[in-house]
Amino acid sequence: MTGTLVLAGTPIGDVADAPPRLARELASADVVAAEDTRRLRRLTQALGVQTTGRVVSYFEGNETARTPELVDALVGGARVLLVTDAGMPSVSDPGYRLVAAAVERDVRVTAVPGPSAVLTALALSGLPVDRFCFEGFPPRKAGERLARLREVADERRTLVYFEAPHRLDDTLAAMAEVFGPGRRAAVCRELTKTYEEVRRGGLGELAEWAADGVRGEITVVVEGAPERGPEALDAAELVRRVRVREEAGERRKEAIAAVASAAGVPKREVFDAVVAAKHAER
Repeated sequence: MTGTLVLAGTPIGDVADAPPRLARELASADVVAAEDTRRLRRLTQALGVQTTGRVVSYFEGNETARTPELVDALVGGARVLLVTDAGMPSVSDPGYRLVAAAVERDVRVTAVPGPSAVLTALALSGLPVDRFCFEGFPPRKAGERLARLREVADERRTLVYFEAPHRLDDTLAAMAEVFGPGRRAAVCRELTKTYEEVRRGGLGELAEWAADGVRGEITVVVEGAPERGPEALDAAELVRRVRVREEAGERRKEAIAAVASAAGVPKREVFDAVVAAKHAER
């Protein structure tokens, strides 16, 4: 019989949030694959747990090479526990490759549910939670980051992002440029830790705040695009939306058609607004 792959959620800050089952799995697993073995050691010490199985590292740098070894252990009947530094494995963390490989070999995959920065930030943000999408980390390069944000400029669902503290100001500024400075957002910092902070406001305001520097683990929650009828979109907004799509690589004709469809207005109205804006710039 094949073994079992267990994806275990770990605390995102306060170790007291660790689910009771995590301690049992750590103590009984044949193999514990950890993103950082030093952090794993601190976690087991805090939980008062002694691992009896083999401990191996499993992080971005060795994920491709280590996966076949772990799959072989699973096929041989081992119970493999996968943990990352914080939160659920494979959610912007190592794990996806191992899960996919295990599924391909008909290995059972289960999970120990645990704390989630995505859901915690979403719940604390004060923004709509009925529909949301997780966008992970924005691209590091400015041009790629803008292009990715433009892809979701008209997304109606609440958006959730992870971001490194040293890139937060640039990312918030880019969001303000693409989504508009008044779009509501929340920056959640150091969730469940001693210096937890949730900063809420418009993207422009938050970008100014972050310019002075921010520390800690960051999750950003952004309000989805508002539903607007034709009366709510003036010519300037129609032109702005066309330009956003053009800058993302769309031809003007397709951009005008898409904006008109989303706004519920005739294509001619959008075309006239774009032509008028070009004449005004001359």
